[in-house]
Amino acid sequence: MNLLSDALKWLVAPEQWEGKDGLAVLLGQHLLFTFISVVIAGAIAIPVGWAIGHTGKGREIAVGAAGIARAVPSFGLLILLVLLLGVTHKPEAAVLAFVVLAIPSLLAGAYTGFEAIDRKTIDAARAMGMTEWQILFQVEIPLGLSLLVGGIRAAVLQVVATVTIAAYVNLGGLGLPIITGLNLRRFDMVLGGALLVAVVALLLDMLLAIGQKAAVPRALGSKQRKVRTQDSKTSLVQEKELT
Repeated sequence: MNLLSDALKWLVAPEQWEGKDGLAVLLGQHLLFTFISVVIAGAIAIPVGWAIGHTGKGREIAVGAAGIARAVPSFGLLILLVLLLGVTHKPEAAVLAFVVLAIPSLLAGAYTGFEAIDRKTIDAARAMGMTEWQILFQVEIPLGLSLLVGGIRAAVLQVVATVTIAAYVNLGGLGLPIITGLNLRRFDMVLGGALLVAVVALLLDMLLAIGQKAAVPRALGSKQRKVRTQDSKTSLVQEKELT
């Protein structure tokens, strides 16, 4: 408990939030790396995932590539990219490493969103004379948006947690107090930095969870609630019959 209280005191101390290496600046750096990495990864993975989900082709290749990307150790990849690109391109190397980390979740969210759509809905849209582009933008993307936001949610959480390693190559972020605290044996600083990262991750997850819920089409959401209500009534009836 003493360590936790010391960490909280360090975290809320006004002087920790001031200066060029203050927590406010480090938090901004952390969020900026996260935002840029997820946006770039989304620009790559989402169109590819939509193409796979719409055409039904290339899923095995995408799953294999995503599995390889997940298996790559982020810290090792960051150090390798820094060595390959040079110390003058450390920010680019860090962003590239985080993009590789974010792509699998975004890719999976994009194509599974399309795969979850009832094929009868797609067939009905084609029977109405809609073009493939109209089906994509007016049917598949709106219906698959919830799972895509779920993929974005997973990617953001992974990147937020991993951006802490940027401090190892002097790029700032909330990993800096953790690394500095370890070197100085200031465990209150280490725990305080870790708590701040956890709070940021929880807040972002909460916001994206709200966005994911809002992305469910109203008709689909009411249908899901109706199904849950029917299931509950069926369970109650079965329980009464058993008793």
